[in-house]
Amino acid sequence: MATEKKKKKASPKNKKQLRRQERQQKRQRQKYLRIGVVVLGLALVAGYFLWPRPLAQAVSADRLNDDPFIGAVDAPVTIVEYGDFGCPACRSWHNAGIMDQVRAVYGDQVRFVWRDFPVITARSPKAAEAAQCAYDQGKFWEYHDFLYERAASLGTGDLKRYASELGLNSEQFDQCLDSGQHQATVAQDLQDAYRRRFRGTPSFLVNDQPLAGPPNFQYLQGLIEPLLVSEK
Repeated sequence: MATEKKKKKASPKNKKQLRRQERQQKRQRQKYLRIGVVVLGLALVAGYFLWPRPLAQAVSADRLNDDPFIGAVDAPVTIVEYGDFGCPACRSWHNAGIMDQVRAVYGDQVRFVWRDFPVITARSPKAAEAAQCAYDQGKFWEYHDFLYERAASLGTGDLKRYASELGLNSEQFDQCLDSGQHQATVAQDLQDAYRRRFRGTPSFLVNDQPLAGPPNFQYLQGLIEPLLVSEK
């Protein structure tokens, strides 16, 4: 009669060793996974900085100080807006048509100037650069209005598409945007806003006097009228 071989049961000591080995293997797998994530992240960062990009053309000092504006150069009243294309309050102020109201009433007596203050969203600085690239082609205000009135997103691809829809030279625009040609232009406006102690958007200057927050037409009118009287 054949005898059955009894299976050996693992002793408590062996069970502990097995559990210890499993824990060690799990820790090693987690360690290798973390190392892999770090290596992948470093590779992506390196690729971002090392990938060849279009060379930015040098921006002259005159261009750095050349702010987009509407109105007569010698207007007695100058209103400067420090705005952000990702700012809901800026969009609301634009869509309220207050600038158009002022221009309709005062014409060339008031000049509107734009300066970039991109602090609201992570995509705001690139949108500001895009508008400056549009300014290089003489279409800043068309691009400005498009971003506030029709733009659903401020991604780089979207910014390029908007330029194409407005009839800008796409090759020139894309090269300007991809190279970061107007990073310094935007940065200069940003530092100017901080120097004036502005903390939010939109902020304004009315004949170099700071005005925080979006003013309505009546408030602006109350500031403009005395300035026009003093110029007579």
